[in-house]
Amino acid sequence: MIAVWDLGVRLFHWLLVAAVGIAAVTGLFGPLNRLSLHVAAGATIGGLLVFRIVWGFAGTTYARFSSFAFPPSAIAAYVKELQAGRHAVYLGHNPLGSVMVFALLAILALNVTTGVIVLGGVDKQGPLAFAVSYETGTTLRAIHQILAYVLLVMIVGHLTGVVHESFRSKAKPVLAMITGEKPDTSVAITANPARAWPAFAGLALLVLLTGAAYEAIALSSRPALGVPTGSLDSTYVKECGSCHMAYPPSLGTSSRWIALMAGLADHFGEDASLEPKLMSSIRAYLINNSAEKWDTRPSHALAESNPGDPLRLTATPFWSRTHRAIPAAVFRSKAVGAKGACNACHGDAFTGRFDPQKIEIPARALQ
Repeated sequence: MIAVWDLGVRLFHWLLVAAVGIAAVTGLFGPLNRLSLHVAAGATIGGLLVFRIVWGFAGTTYARFSSFAFPPSAIAAYVKELQAGRHAVYLGHNPLGSVMVFALLAILALNVTTGVIVLGGVDKQGPLAFAVSYETGTTLRAIHQILAYVLLVMIVGHLTGVVHESFRSKAKPVLAMITGEKPDTSVAITANPARAWPAFAGLALLVLLTGAAYEAIALSSRPALGVPTGSLDSTYVKECGSCHMAYPPSLGTSSRWIALMAGLADHFGEDASLEPKLMSSIRAYLINNSAEKWDTRPSHALAESNPGDPLRLTATPFWSRTHRAIPAAVFRSKAVGAKGACNACHGDAFTGRFDPQKIEIPARALQ
């Protein structure tokens, strides 16, 4: 047996497997309130990519990109050999495997990049929340999801290659990535020996990751683009919050607020009439802070009304779609009280943000 994969390559590989798995499960199948775990997995992938790039220039022989940076002609020749039933044995990555490695690194880098943009634009969180609009975030979200599925397909292809390699040669790729060793054979094609520079790699990683973390924290502290700030108007809260939750004005369009204020005499079956001066003051506050003034997901998503019930927030297509899996009994429970009691499950409902991490259905409501 001969040492091929150093400890850095092996740790990178298995940590990446774990991080990608968590990111995939939480991003494609997990509930919204697992966003923090998804972001942590994405950040881990980003850090691992930085390490792999540095180690690809300063690592041991077969960790170096130069050991498996094959020209197109070599890749094409290798594919022809496979089709003809012949194959050369490579101690490190073979030409076809090298294509997969570089492609995976590129897709992962794009996924991390688009993920940061989506987080900033859609969720108004992270280092780009101050600069990315909701529209840009939603556009990149579609690309981010496509890249995620492309990555899953590539992973299946990678695993297929590993299984094929395991059967056609004495090398056991999975075991080799655990022990770092492969069978020593005289016919294997080897790479030019290279000296590792771990001290340089460590210093470079320290500088790059520390600088990235500092910048991320500094940028994340800036006010998010188009997010309501400050508390709700006290008069509005007193008058409207006495009967139900005082909804942030950003949850409704100006036309919806105008229509609601014009129909207070029959406010969903209740007489909620106000003195003209008071009504005028609240009406102005709602219009001046309506959905059109903000750039959050709720302000955009809730803007579309239900033609059959245009004024009710809980009748909007977005609300109905995102709450369809919740049993009706949860809304009737004492812990929640009604469909419109957003603050029962959304810890930041009064701010108008409705961050996914702040979602928690009361345990009593699920009993």
